[in-house]
Amino acid sequence: MNEISEKRLKLGRTMYILQADLEYLISLLVGGSFLATLTTRLGFSDGLTGVLSSVISLGCVFQLISAFIRRSSYKWLVIALSIINQALFSALYLIPLIAGRRMFKTVLFAAVLFLAYFIYNLAHPLKISWLMSLVDDKKRGIFTSNKEIVSLISGMIFSFLMGALIDRFAERGAVKTAFLLTAGVMFAVTVLCTMTMVLSPEKKTEQTEKCNPFSAISGLIHNRKLMAVIGIFVLYYISVYIATPFYGVYQIKELGMSLKYVTVLTFAGSLVRIFVSRMWGRLADKTSFAEITEKCMLILAFGYVAVVFSTDVTGKITFLLYYLLQGIAMGGISSATFNLVFDYAPTRERAAALALCQAASGLCGFFTTIAVSPLVSVIQSRQNTVFGIHMYAQQLLSLVAALVTLGTVLLTHLALVKKRAS
Repeated sequence: MNEISEKRLKLGRTMYILQADLEYLISLLVGGSFLATLTTRLGFSDGLTGVLSSVISLGCVFQLISAFIRRSSYKWLVIALSIINQALFSALYLIPLIAGRRMFKTVLFAAVLFLAYFIYNLAHPLKISWLMSLVDDKKRGIFTSNKEIVSLISGMIFSFLMGALIDRFAERGAVKTAFLLTAGVMFAVTVLCTMTMVLSPEKKTEQTEKCNPFSAISGLIHNRKLMAVIGIFVLYYISVYIATPFYGVYQIKELGMSLKYVTVLTFAGSLVRIFVSRMWGRLADKTSFAEITEKCMLILAFGYVAVVFSTDVTGKITFLLYYLLQGIAMGGISSATFNLVFDYAPTRERAAALALCQAASGLCGFFTTIAVSPLVSVIQSRQNTVFGIHMYAQQLLSLVAALVTLGTVLLTHLALVKKRAS
């Protein structure tokens, strides 16, 4: 690899933190309650909204394509792909403004969302491998925690302001104006995000010859600990995509929460996550990312249990509890699971290993949502009755998500934590 001065490496790490932050701001506007606001405006059903939310998971499958890309430099390819994908995200807010039949808008919206995530996931492993190469392996825990804290702080302020803006215009009957302004904000963030990548240095590898990506993936499959990591990713994604794609519309429609209140809940969860993130990062650097994964998954399971008790009477309290517990858990999970891949994959194959983990888990997550989406519609058609008991579909799905998350805890303990201790 080419030598880069410590000064440039420090600049690169700073730019990476800013890039992740700006990219996170864009992701906030195309997920959760913001996505639910868009789909509700377009007249989508709860089930279709859940399926579209899971496109995020399905898109991870396309990360495998990155294994075919072998070159000495990825920087400018990643930058070009990122610009395209973020422009497509911005376009989602323009679709409700165009004239046309509902079916046309539905197909167009789904196609743009799918294409945006396809391009995003094509670039993601290459981008992470490039930017994480600027970070000392012994400090990955604390660095990823710092990166997350910056994103969370700005994300709280940003999502609150954007939620309040959309709510205010909606109350005035000017939703189209709110969508147009949001698209403009996303364009501005895209410009800033691009600048951070342009300013980041890159460690170029010597390997420029083409190779068989299937051989590289086959070698990774024989890595038992990496296979355990993939199993953890898969179970985690299944638990997430069983329930969370349906939370946004559940909060807004069934529980009657305003977008502003949902944003406040997100704010509370993010605030807790900020306070615990560095603690998890330091603990991971001292112990292991496997132990942090185990502990945080257990906390997340209790978060899902809180949603089991969410109704139109208790929802505001139980969802607050969910966001607080999820914030504590995600303060470690987002960093720990990601770094597990870097722990057990060879340095030269980290991008391929990350792509393999994300593809396997993303595929399972997507089909999980596809499988449970009809169940949501059936329960709603029966006036939210399950086995004769009045229960919203999301409550039942949250119970299943909690059980699957406990399975993730068990796998992490037996396959990684226990073996590391022995």
